[in-house]
Amino acid sequence: MPLPSVNPPPDCPLCPRLAAFRAENRRLYPDFFNAPVPNWGDAAPRLLIVGLAPGLKGANRTGRPFTGDYAGDLLYATLGKFGLAEGHYAQRPDDGLELTGVLIVNGVRCVPPQNKPTGPEIVTCRQFLTATLEQHAEAPVLLALGRIAHDTLLSALGEKRSRYPFGHGAEHRLSDGRRLFDSYHCSRYNTNTGVLTTEMFEDVVGRAAEAARAG
Repeated sequence: MPLPSVNPPPDCPLCPRLAAFRAENRRLYPDFFNAPVPNWGDAAPRLLIVGLAPGLKGANRTGRPFTGDYAGDLLYATLGKFGLAEGHYAQRPDDGLELTGVLIVNGVRCVPPQNKPTGPEIVTCRQFLTATLEQHAEAPVLLALGRIAHDTLLSALGEKRSRYPFGHGAEHRLSDGRRLFDSYHCSRYNTNTGVLTTEMFEDVVGRAAEAARAG
């Protein structure tokens, strides 16, 4: 029996509001990617990083997760510091950057209006996250960027959310043996307001990287 798809098709119709927003963005920004953003990274990852959704002028523009906005500046610099990325990140998909042992996936694949997917949209798109987790069941470590990513990841794994409360820097041992690390999202808003500092983010990513190498 074939595995379910880990990525939606370019014209995925499952969420009408997001499909309509995609069509409008194709009209306004014809040079943008303007499609569900696929997973990106190592084909045999030890660490899965789960974000929320593409940014309008970030991943929705470039077609690569966390590429083209501040969140990517911090994320990819941090991955490079811990040997999880090679090359120079330049906010474009042809910059030559490569991930080592890491796969990045968003819980929602299409850019939502005001960067806020609805609950039903998160649930509808979860099938692609579930398929990704099944395809990479050998990855021992997960890193959730933000509470919504944390929650949808637990639901995709069939875990009870109440057993694993979200908290920046929290580490959980899941029922399947995998380790889940939590971080506040590396957005410009969080860093500008002091909710997340570079040091705080590096601490979590560094621990997740160490755990991934240890297996």
